[in-house]
Amino acid sequence: MKYILVTGGVISGIGKGIIASSVGTILKSCGLYVTAIKIDPYINIDAGTFSPYEHGEVFVLDDGGEVDLDLGNYERFLDIRLTRENNLTTGKIYQSVITKERRGDYLGKTVQVVPHITDAIQEWVMKQAKISVDDDGVEPQVCVIELGGTVGDIESMPFIEAFRQFQFKVKRENFCNIHVSLIPQPNTTGEQKTKPTQNSVRELRGLGLSPDLIMCRCSTPLETSVKEKISMFCHVEPSQVICVQDVSSVYKVPLLLEDQGVVSYFCQRLSLPITMRPRKMLTKWKEMADRTARLLEHVSIALVGKYTKLSDSYTSVIKALEHSALAVNHKLEVKYIDSADLEAATQQDEPVKYHEAWQKLCSSHGVLVPGGFGVRGTEGKMHAINWAREKNKPFLGVCLGMQLAVCEFARNVLGWEDANSTEFNPESSHPVVIDMLEHNPGQMGGTMRLGKRRTMFKSSTSVMRKLYGDVEYVDERHRHRFEVNPELKHHFEEKGLQFVGQDVEGERMEIIELENHCYFVGVQYHPEFTSRPMKPSPPYFGLLLAAAGKLPSYLAKGCRLSPRDTYSDHSDRSDSSSPETDLFELKFHSAS
Repeated sequence: MKYILVTGGVISGIGKGIIASSVGTILKSCGLYVTAIKIDPYINIDAGTFSPYEHGEVFVLDDGGEVDLDLGNYERFLDIRLTRENNLTTGKIYQSVITKERRGDYLGKTVQVVPHITDAIQEWVMKQAKISVDDDGVEPQVCVIELGGTVGDIESMPFIEAFRQFQFKVKRENFCNIHVSLIPQPNTTGEQKTKPTQNSVRELRGLGLSPDLIMCRCSTPLETSVKEKISMFCHVEPSQVICVQDVSSVYKVPLLLEDQGVVSYFCQRLSLPITMRPRKMLTKWKEMADRTARLLEHVSIALVGKYTKLSDSYTSVIKALEHSALAVNHKLEVKYIDSADLEAATQQDEPVKYHEAWQKLCSSHGVLVPGGFGVRGTEGKMHAINWAREKNKPFLGVCLGMQLAVCEFARNVLGWEDANSTEFNPESSHPVVIDMLEHNPGQMGGTMRLGKRRTMFKSSTSVMRKLYGDVEYVDERHRHRFEVNPELKHHFEEKGLQFVGQDVEGERMEIIELENHCYFVGVQYHPEFTSRPMKPSPPYFGLLLAAAGKLPSYLAKGCRLSPRDTYSDHSDRSDSSSPETDLFELKFHSAS
């Protein structure tokens, strides 16, 4: 097993997750089996109780693990399936050590950070690195480990010490360290400054880890003199200083690393069993990255949500939209709309903000209402849903978005004026969305219906069934506490709102579709978590097709893209190495 530790310096949020994912991607393209572990130094057991404004999106795994959003990057880039144990937190480590101490495993010894906490970290990493993340069950050969935060943070010290010991335990030829640092470039001089990187590397070396590669995040490519200066002061060769400048698409980062000889370095440094041959996977990545720069037609989606001030709150949603927009050959524009801005209270208090929000909504090609918690902005979301339904605009509601679509339909079509979710109004005389039996309101962490669950299609003519490849069922990831009231189902279906997907027992409503509408779909699960750059999520793909006006022709052709939407535009790129097939065979993971 080869271990690659990715640490960060100067500031957090520097892009360690994308770099770790990109390193994994170029190694996987060489035929290696790669896994990934994210270490978060916070004391929380998992990310499940975070506000999205606090830590960005909560990503959900097949096994129901609520984890850091970087695990979503790993899954998307590497097309793998991780488990909750791939996200290691200080809370998990201390909990496991304290449990052992209470059980008497330490036989009366004084339990300390060194060696007990550091040993527990090393054991966890070595055990989890061997767990297969691919469908074929093969044990990984390389484990990429990302340590969150920045070097020097007091909470990350036990992890740094653990890996200082770890490098000797697994031997030098099986361990290397990538240090990601910032190269600021003040506007006043335009000069690339190396001092923050020098200080960060000095601190890391003082703690016992010496970086093998220094990856420099910068706005423009590194000048040769700057590389040489970093090399001289940070005890590495100039070839070990890698430039990761700002690029138009994150899909270009693996290619950036490949061009600078990162694979060759790993081959030599870790004695990796790689044959240096043309790699089909990277060829596809290059075509995909090139395509993002060539898109001419635009499609705009109004994202009506509660956490729109921080785009990281909807990372997977945005990625799923990007994957689908790429598939239909359109440049994506996401219009973020705070749902509270669409409400009457805002019209009275801040009319300018109100009219700007409605102008954004009305000028969009499609509407997306993602999941979320809390009552704030729910009326605004229902106004947006009502507008999409009445104006025949493409609409997708995810989790809470689906529940509110049912509430809106009950109010404005069925005439139940006080129809609501018991989450927001427990006294409603028409509780169309109700609390699930297994929800434990007395405890917050891990009490929802979480992880992969099966949805059975109840209609052979459903648009969603066709988009999924005409399958009988799909397995998707859930994260919710409330569900549509099954006792009221028949009232909706009589008026054209069909529950085309239900759980295996037929008790939970999973997918809704509105008859005689261009695309009005709601799903109880979160399809964005399984979207991949070259395998877009079907509900999002359907939304983008409808927004681009391509859904009818796509369905009429048996769910195949037209020749002009092939992977590369052959008419103006005679030197293209792209396959002559469509961009996507659309072989979705419907039953995996």
